[in-house]
Amino acid sequence: MNNKYKVIAAIAALSLLTGCGAFNNNSSSSETTTEAKTEATTAAEETKDCCKDKEEDCCKDNIADCCGDSAEATLGKPEKTDLNIGYLNSTAHLLAFVAQEEGYFKEEGLKVTLTQFSSAAELVNGIESDKLDVAFIGSVPTLTFLSQGHDISVIGGAMTNGHGYVIKSEFADKDEQGVEILKGRNVASVKNSVQDAELQILLKDAGIEIGEGKDKVNIVYFDSQKDAYAALLNKNIDAASAYSPYTSLAKSQGYKVVYYCAHEKALENQPCCRQVAKTAAVNSNPNTFTALERAFIKAYHFTQTDHKKTIKDVKKYIDIEEDFIDTEVYGGFSVSSPDPDKQGTLTLKDTIVELGYTEDFDIEPHYNTDIYKKALESILAENTDDIYTSLKEHFDDYE
Repeated sequence: MNNKYKVIAAIAALSLLTGCGAFNNNSSSSETTTEAKTEATTAAEETKDCCKDKEEDCCKDNIADCCGDSAEATLGKPEKTDLNIGYLNSTAHLLAFVAQEEGYFKEEGLKVTLTQFSSAAELVNGIESDKLDVAFIGSVPTLTFLSQGHDISVIGGAMTNGHGYVIKSEFADKDEQGVEILKGRNVASVKNSVQDAELQILLKDAGIEIGEGKDKVNIVYFDSQKDAYAALLNKNIDAASAYSPYTSLAKSQGYKVVYYCAHEKALENQPCCRQVAKTAAVNSNPNTFTALERAFIKAYHFTQTDHKKTIKDVKKYIDIEEDFIDTEVYGGFSVSSPDPDKQGTLTLKDTIVELGYTEDFDIEPHYNTDIYKKALESILAENTDDIYTSLKEHFDDYE
C-alpha cells in the first residue's frame, strides 16, 4: 500500500470514527478533546497498519472500502451507469454475454442492456445517434468509418481471428484446401468486412485475380453475413464468407471449409471485432468506460476458467447448439480477448489502404488504449494470476 492510500485511510479514520478502527465509540460526552484526539490518532494508526498488512478481520471484512483501495475509490465512480451495448449474431462478442450473466457489469456499478444488430453500419449509426454507448464492430468497417470522418474511438478488443469461407461439398471433398479451389466460383461476401479483406489478401498472395472467368474468383457482395450465408441456398452461389458461428453451422449442413483465417500465415493475430464508442463520450466519461473494461477483463478471466458455464452464457444470446459454441470458442479458431491490440489493427489499416478500401488517415486520435490499460492495472493491483498476467504481457507487446 503506497503512502497516498495510507494518508487517505488516516483522514477517513479521523473524520469517521464509526468506521475502521473506531470500535469503542460509546464514550460519554464528558470526555475531553484531548482524549478524543488520542482515540482518533490510535484509530488512524490502526487503519494504516490494517491497510498495510491486509488483515482479513480488519474493517469488518470490508478492508478495500475502508482503506480506499476499492475500484471506485481508486478509479472514481462511473459518470454514467446505464449503458446500451450493441452486438452482432456472433459468438465473437461473448465478453459482453459473460459479463452480463456472471454479474460483472453490476459488480462495477453498471446497468447494461444488450441489443443484437444485423450489420456494422447499424451499429455505428446507433453510436452516433446515442442509442448505443458501445458496440462490437468489425475492425475493417471500424477503420473505414474512421477514414470517412466518423467521430468514434476504439477502446478495446473482442475477438482475434474467427473467420473463413465455406464452399458447397460438390466443389471440395475435404476441408481447408485453400483459396485455389475458389477459382471459377461465385463467392458471397460482405463488402467492408474483415472477411472480405482477408480473402483479398490471400487471393493476392496466391496470384489469383478477382473477376469472372475460370481462373478468377467472382465476389458477390451482400449487406450482412447472415445474407451472405443464406445466399448459399442460391444455385448461382458456390461459396460464402463465414464468421463464428456460421462456420460450424455450415459444416453441420454439409459444406466444406475453404480456410480458417487462424490457420493462414498471412492472417495471424488478425484483429476482428473492436469495442467502439463515441469519442466525446469516452473523453467525458472515463470512469464509466474504465469500469466497463474491468467487467470485460473479468469476463475474459471467467472464459478461461469455466468453459461449461461460458458456453451456457453464450447460448442465451446466440441460440445454436452448445457443441457449435464450444467449437467456435474453444476449438482454436479464435480468441475472445478485451485487449485493444493496437499494433495488429494498425497493420490491418495499412493493408486495407493498400487494397484500396480507403485512403490513408491518422488513427492515433481515435485509438484509446489508456482506458484498457488503467482497467487492467487496477485489477492486477487487486489480484493477479497467470491469466491476468498474460493479458498484461500481451498488452505490452501489442500496445
